[in-house]
Amino acid sequence: MEMLRRSSVFAAEVFDRSPTDKELVSQAKALCREYIHSRLNRAGIGWSKPEHAQAGAGGALGEVSSVLLWLGEELEYLRPNVYRNVARQLNITVASESIVSDAFLAVASDIFSTGVTWGKVVSLYAVAGALAVDCVRHGHPAMVHTIVDCMGEFVRKSLTVWLKKRGGWVDMTKCVVNTDPSFHSHWLLAAVCAFGHYLKSVVLHLLQEK
Repeated sequence: MEMLRRSSVFAAEVFDRSPTDKELVSQAKALCREYIHSRLNRAGIGWSKPEHAQAGAGGALGEVSSVLLWLGEELEYLRPNVYRNVARQLNITVASESIVSDAFLAVASDIFSTGVTWGKVVSLYAVAGALAVDCVRHGHPAMVHTIVDCMGEFVRKSLTVWLKKRGGWVDMTKCVVNTDPSFHSHWLLAAVCAFGHYLKSVVLHLLQEK
């Protein structure tokens, strides 16, 4: 499973300048690996992290990752049942790579169907983490790589333009500048609502595709 947390040094270095599309995708996947690693640990699934991956989480990438993890945990705290057992909620099997890929991309498309916000981005990472937990618990850890790749693919197709306008992933750190708790609650609840809406629509979408 070492490939899951392969070095993110390249992704960290490019945070210090205007990123290209390729770099934004690389960073998205690096953040996804970090998020999944944290989510698996919080779920009680042991996963020792290689030293080279720890080094790759430094600098601006490390800061963004920390903010992403914190916001993701806040989402899970607000609606714990929403970000658990995602595979069961979608009524899918995690034994098939194509089904996992189609489900994740359908979820992503639905969440962002009405526009892009950082709240929705965090929600998608929370979905990725929850789905990864389902895959590992059901004996299909290789699917974690599929989820990471799908995250990169979705960012490449749908989020790079939006990210560039905001100067890249580092803009996410501005989401926690405001210290008013009500600000965070409102911002995160909006993401929860967006995620909750996709459950019914994506299930219908997947059924229609089969």
